[in-house]
Amino acid sequence: MIELDGAQGEGGGQILRTALALSCCLGMPFHITRIRANRAKPGLRRQHLTAVRAAAAISGAAVSGAEVGSASLVFEPRRVTPGSYTFAVGTAGSATLVLQTVLPPLALANGPSHVILEGGTHNPHAPPFEFIDRAFLPLFNRMGPGVRADLQRYGFVPAGGGRIDVHITPAPSLSPLTVTTRGELRNAEALAIVANLPESIAERELAVLRKGLNWPDDAYRIGTVASDGPGNIVLLTIDSAQITEVICAFGQKGIRAEQVAKSALHPAREYLHSEAAVGVHLADQLLLPLALAGHGVFTTLEPTRHFYTNREVIRAFLDRNVGVRKIGENLVEVAVNPTAPTPRL
Repeated sequence: MIELDGAQGEGGGQILRTALALSCCLGMPFHITRIRANRAKPGLRRQHLTAVRAAAAISGAAVSGAEVGSASLVFEPRRVTPGSYTFAVGTAGSATLVLQTVLPPLALANGPSHVILEGGTHNPHAPPFEFIDRAFLPLFNRMGPGVRADLQRYGFVPAGGGRIDVHITPAPSLSPLTVTTRGELRNAEALAIVANLPESIAERELAVLRKGLNWPDDAYRIGTVASDGPGNIVLLTIDSAQITEVICAFGQKGIRAEQVAKSALHPAREYLHSEAAVGVHLADQLLLPLALAGHGVFTTLEPTRHFYTNREVIRAFLDRNVGVRKIGENLVEVAVNPTAPTPRL
């Protein structure tokens, strides 16, 4: 049984989610202690518990320690069974992070699946639906599976109430992926979404973005959506020939609209001014499927601590080298390979 320390690296919930996904894919049991030890509220919270129960449901796993607040967990999967599943977080906890857990094993199962996820679709500190749909899934589908996700209801913090509908056509295995250049910029969009809030908030956000981005006038849009509670998000979509990047910032109580816009503007400009193909958050997401494929290469900006933590969890399950090589100013190449080592930062 694989032993994991949930306090290693950044010590968050991604350690558990990556372990659950790999455990289901590989049929390898694990024991994790000190779950989310570096967080203000350590242990399993509702969204993490939903991910555990979802992984157990699709794999017929035997689980101990699956309760709110638990600091340790034993997970022993059996065989992944495709089918129709509904997973409800029950709060505004992230539904996209639950999807992140079950998608790899279901994408490698022996039949198609239909998954409904209910909870938060737009949460700070989690990828919003648009990131999954526009940035991650096109690359994941390029590796072999066919995955379609539809946003049926928005769910913002704190009300939640969102719903995502996902159809998965699996592949026998994941193919290697190489994304080292963005290619020509095809389209760019700045979208400011408000739910149960004045449109003036979105207008103020777009005013900041207009000053900071040299995009055409028709690239800036306001989206007014229905949801169970108030919510606001700025989404910058950068669609290039080889890849689409989505950068976001969430409106939160006590934070001015102008500051929200700047929180999206700064990383967008950094990405655009670099030669990186993959943004830092997408780099985190790609590690697991590339490790399952066995090979892959992409260029990105300086990786996050989250990235390096994810790398260590993957190494506990798979004999993979994840090399990180600096190839330019604020530009690195990430190479996943089962045998040939590459220089690391």
